[in-house]
Amino acid sequence: MNGGQASRSFPKAARLLRRAEFRKVYEEGRRRSARVCTIFYRSNGLPRTRLGITTPRAIGNAVIRNRIRRRLREVFRLNQNAIPPGWDVVLNPRPIVAKLPMADLTRDVLALFPGAPGSSSAARE
Repeated sequence: MNGGQASRSFPKAARLLRRAEFRKVYEEGRRRSARVCTIFYRSNGLPRTRLGITTPRAIGNAVIRNRIRRRLREVFRLNQNAIPPGWDVVLNPRPIVAKLPMADLTRDVLALFPGAPGSSSAARE
């Protein structure tokens, strides 16, 4: 593993893993929608932003759902430095995520993050 790769990892500490964590974001957080997905977010008081992704069966078969999750994780992983820290985020993608060019997907997803440049509300809660 080279030196630059460690900073671009996606460790378990950067993920929402438990149902209770997802539930807290849904119940206590805010919501924002765009053509690629709906984002639910809440402040977590941690020095990093954690990501969770939900992909319902209605989006497509397992191959499509896994492709969507991989693409969204990759956007998050490669752009962690551009995403403000201190949030728990759950992304609910739409089927377009599977086919959208990566540059467009990256731009649209990053604009949804709270406090990110280009987001509709750059102020922190």
